Amino acid sequence: MFKTAKRPLGPQEVLDRGRKAVPNMSLATVYRNLAMLLDDGLIARVELPGQPPLYEPADLDHHHHFHCEVCGKTYDFEGCPGDLARFAPAGFETRRHELTLFGRCAACAAAKRR
Repeated sequence: MFKTAKRPLGPQEVLDRGRKAVPNMSLATVYRNLAMLLDDGLIARVELPGQPPLYEPADLDHHHHFHCEVCGKTYDFEGCPGDLARFAPAGFETRRHELTLFGRCAACAAAKRR
């Protein structure tokens, strides 16, 4: 499910997709399975400021995210500005970075133009 989505999913989205195969699936079942998948290292949590956690496959290459402020969906995007250590204060050691862009996704931007 996470591989075919091609973007991070929230628990409710997982439930909606899961109910296509198992109509009586509950949100509690989704949370239990998310916890097991996290523990097994099969999915990773995506944390965005002010948003509930999302989940995506853990084996993805380094990438960043775009969050649509209109529909609330978050998308992966490739490309990276590179080593951001140059922005760290003198003497600090940068170990990793995360980058999230915020705005309107293509569908929401197109809808606004209509």
